[in-house]
Amino acid sequence: MRFLANENFPGAAVAELRAAGHDVVWILTECPGASDQDVLARSIADVRILLTFDKDFGELAWMHGLASHCGIILFRIPMPSAATVGKHLLDHLHLRTDWADHFSVIEPGRGRMRALTRSF
Repeated sequence: MRFLANENFPGAAVAELRAAGHDVVWILTECPGASDQDVLARSIADVRILLTFDKDFGELAWMHGLASHCGIILFRIPMPSAATVGKHLLDHLHLRTDWADHFSVIEPGRGRMRALTRSF
């Protein structure tokens, strides 16, 4: 899968995802200090699922209408060790194939998804 790891996403988790064969771009090394709007725009332009601990992206996605080929995975878990974050994500990735077009929340012991598409 193609991911964009937000600046707050642990480097060890980025490395673990890459070692598992995922294509991960990390904001901390690509464009540190980028605004949330710029990070979201990059996720859309590069067709990547955003990985973050920042709850603000939920509001941004709904407000700006995130493109259907993208998605966001928000981690709402106590800040674990960096390796634990990668393990949490890898444990959840195999459960579904429709991460794009969803706002997903990974919490201790569960994950939730909500479609980003809107009907007007």
